[in-house]
Amino acid sequence: MRHRLYPSDMTDAEWALVEPLLSPPACDTARGGRPEKHPRREIVDAIRYVVDTGCKWRALPADFPPWRTVWGFMARWAAVGVIGQLRDALAQRIRRDMGRGPRAVATIIDSQSVKAASTVGKDSRGYDAGKRINGRKRHMVVDTKGLPLMVMVTPADLHDSAVAKEVLFRLRLTHPEITLVWADSAYAGKLVTWAKKHLNLTIKTVSRPKDTSGWVLLPRRWVVERSLAWMMNARRHARDYERLIQHSEALITWAAITVMTKRLTRTGPTGWSKKPKATADSSLQVSTAATAGRPAGSATEEPARAAPLSARQPQPAGRF
Repeated sequence: MRHRLYPSDMTDAEWALVEPLLSPPACDTARGGRPEKHPRREIVDAIRYVVDTGCKWRALPADFPPWRTVWGFMARWAAVGVIGQLRDALAQRIRRDMGRGPRAVATIIDSQSVKAASTVGKDSRGYDAGKRINGRKRHMVVDTKGLPLMVMVTPADLHDSAVAKEVLFRLRLTHPEITLVWADSAYAGKLVTWAKKHLNLTIKTVSRPKDTSGWVLLPRRWVVERSLAWMMNARRHARDYERLIQHSEALITWAAITVMTKRLTRTGPTGWSKKPKATADSSLQVSTAATAGRPAGSATEEPARAAPLSARQPQPAGRF
């Protein structure tokens, strides 16, 4: 077992969360199979290293398993749905820790256009005229706390309302308990009626206030925008490098899994700590303690102050 060397490597607490949620090795199933050569913790650490640093698969450090082995595990786990189950299980645990129900009933949806690398083919990329980006578009659905529930990647030239039908259909299949979806004005129009009729989903749009310019904090929508920013902290997602769309979706999900495992195992303060406000009694105690033990009459004396600038001795020229 290799030692923990990189910031992206899991701690023992994180591995205790992830290990039971992975599919069992083939050698432990009734069908049987060859024992795995490399520990699964090293496989997961290697995937997280690629997502966090943005390096090429072939550029994995030598202390990890071979890159073909790591890539194969990533592709197989994505194909059979293990990564999605892992994401959902972690999100449910976080919601329980927050005192919420394990499954969300209200969600927020939004999209993000990113540039695509030269490794992305013409069949899976497009030009977003509104954002002036040639690449792909990431459609993400999160709950009201910003925990990702689903991600879908498409060419950037597809409009949000056109892709939303497929996104919401998948969302209804995987999360049938959801009843409400918050979205921006791009999802308004016929999509609202279609979702209510065929999926029994209520779409509520949050529009930008009129006569406003620049950045504006919009209710509900800022939650999903923050989640997209969390994914962008992983350097692999600053640009889309994956040849296949399903692999791009898988690595975005791995970034979300990393955020959630770190959140569940965090031992330090969970937010900005505020200093307690000083009260009259506390200030009196401080002043009393500061003056205790001084000679009589010294407590009322003011400390010596620096002389004004006009009274100071002039400095000789050249001393700067």
